[in-house]
Amino acid sequence: MKQRNDSPSPAGFDGTRRAFCASAALVLAGCATTGPDPRQGAIAELGGTGKLRAAINFGNPILANRGADGEPRGVSVDLAREAARRLGLPVDLVLFNSAGNVVDAVKARAVDLAFVAIDPVRGADMDYTAPYVIIEGAYLVRNDSALRRNEDVDRAGTRIAVGRGSAYDLYLTREIKSATLVRAATSPAVTDLFVAQSLEVAAGVKQQLEADAKRVGNVRLLPGRFMVIEQAMGVPKGRTAAQAWLSGFIEEMKSSGFVAASLQRHGIEGAAVAPPRARTS
Repeated sequence: MKQRNDSPSPAGFDGTRRAFCASAALVLAGCATTGPDPRQGAIAELGGTGKLRAAINFGNPILANRGADGEPRGVSVDLAREAARRLGLPVDLVLFNSAGNVVDAVKARAVDLAFVAIDPVRGADMDYTAPYVIIEGAYLVRNDSALRRNEDVDRAGTRIAVGRGSAYDLYLTREIKSATLVRAATSPAVTDLFVAQSLEVAAGVKQQLEADAKRVGNVRLLPGRFMVIEQAMGVPKGRTAAQAWLSGFIEEMKSSGFVAASLQRHGIEGAAVAPPRARTS
């Protein structure tokens, strides 16, 4: 009688070994890709007070304003609430009337998140995501003004009303060589200052100036724009985990149509959803 051989055949052994190695490789790959939840770092940096304190600036009507019920509304409000929801934090909307005051609050770490225009001066105290909305800066003049082009504004004797600390104030402070800047306390007050002091030019967000032109009359906007204003999320300098998580969040909000739907829902015209962030690799 032949002795039964219960040992696996070479072919069977090789198959078992290959299956085992494949399973082990999958386990190792899973271990290699499993890491800390990126939300946790963002929650730690943004929710130190137990809530997400988001600065909402009523000085820019593209981003936020008060609804008929007096409550904050707008794309920045929608984004703040959605970010808080995803992080599992209650949201605290901290309200401001000017971008300058928002920036001061970020510096003082009185807020955890802000919606501001990207500017190198502000970059000393905060870190940004890529922009989510792009808007235009424009000039307003009287109907009888000799100024016809944006390029005509920067000349001696021209006084330009701007909102103190606004993105266009910072930009024009760097770029204007001959004209004089006259600063209003807030951006919504620019046109009234322009009228009250008989200034030559008012500078601001195009949509705000268009609304002001209808209100005060006898004025017109110069064609085109003098700058592009990129609106982004900002966090206090050094909160790298929060900045990284919010950067991914804002890209998703753009690509999913969330930002576009919010602008449409709130009746915002003339603002464009920013393009996707350019990949670095």
